[in-house]
Amino acid sequence: MMMAGAALATGLAAWLVRRFSPDAAGSGIPHVEAVLQGSLAQAPARLIPVKFAGGVLAIGSGLALGREGPSVQMGVTAAHVIGGFFRRDTKDRSALIAGGAGAGLATAFNSPGAGAIFVLEELVGRFDPRIALVALGASAGAISVSRSLLGNSLDFNVADLASGGGIELVLFLILGLFAGLLSVGHNRGLLATLTLAERIGGPIELRAAGVGAVVGLLAWSTPHIVGGGDGLTQNALNGELLLVALPALFLFRLVLGTASYAAGTPGGLFAPLLVLGAVSGLAFGYVVDAAIPGLTVRPEAFAVVGMGAFLAGSVRAPLTGMVLVIEMTGSSSLLLPLLAGCFGSMLVAEAMQDLPIYAALKARAAKSVR
Repeated sequence: MMMAGAALATGLAAWLVRRFSPDAAGSGIPHVEAVLQGSLAQAPARLIPVKFAGGVLAIGSGLALGREGPSVQMGVTAAHVIGGFFRRDTKDRSALIAGGAGAGLATAFNSPGAGAIFVLEELVGRFDPRIALVALGASAGAISVSRSLLGNSLDFNVADLASGGGIELVLFLILGLFAGLLSVGHNRGLLATLTLAERIGGPIELRAAGVGAVVGLLAWSTPHIVGGGDGLTQNALNGELLLVALPALFLFRLVLGTASYAAGTPGGLFAPLLVLGAVSGLAFGYVVDAAIPGLTVRPEAFAVVGMGAFLAGSVRAPLTGMVLVIEMTGSSSLLLPLLAGCFGSMLVAEAMQDLPIYAALKARAAKSVR
């Protein structure tokens, strides 16, 4: 029953996307970037119910997808509709679209600062006072509504963690280099999985249903390892996972995440990336703790920094990664370690000439259209 239910839900999500709004597939962030750059037209308003229903069906079935993809693209589409209703010009609509994206990310992760910074750092790629003003206002408004409904608690409960001294800072930098390698592997693995799914061919609904059936089986046998992964991230931040299980858990979530994204349903990448960063960071912390006794930094601190470093290496948005992690965990004492970790991750990713994941997905979509 679990397998059949998950297969039916994911197949239905893929059908909704194919039938009514193809732009709703995946995270939608590459499409938003293309719209802001003027290379694609904004999707019509029917994307909102498709993205909403498809996201609920896919993520609710246990696919390893993030909630920020649907919320960002729905926010963008709503902003476009509002701009049209008030007959705003192209410049105003672009600012509104950027603000809608920031509001979507802010709401998804209870992180208003990261929502506004993501717009400037990733979607626009420059500081534009007009867009910054709209993004900040939209993120603040979205968070006000969200917190009035859901409360003001942090997404993750993390103990007070010391940042250590000079030696520990070097270790956080090394963790960033390690996370950069892993993030490049994730990006290339995701693109390879998408290519493999295309070569397999067949109706997208059947492929999605197949992925859903496997996820349904996993959800029946080991429910804690499927889905967006917030529970796993919290376990890693609490230091509740054993070192011997972390490599297998990382590989499993990597494969599950790439397969889930290739299913063609609505869903984002941020939450799965945060899981991979926390798990790899905790593993690194355990090894360092065993190899260098007497450190003032606990392994859980490396898990926090791993989240930001992995996101920075994959998306190539270090400021967004740092602010997002601090706002989600309340670990402002780890700002300097996060800086070191994100620097190391970015350094490796750039040295390997690996495209940021959203840029790679956008280029891949443009190539398939041609």
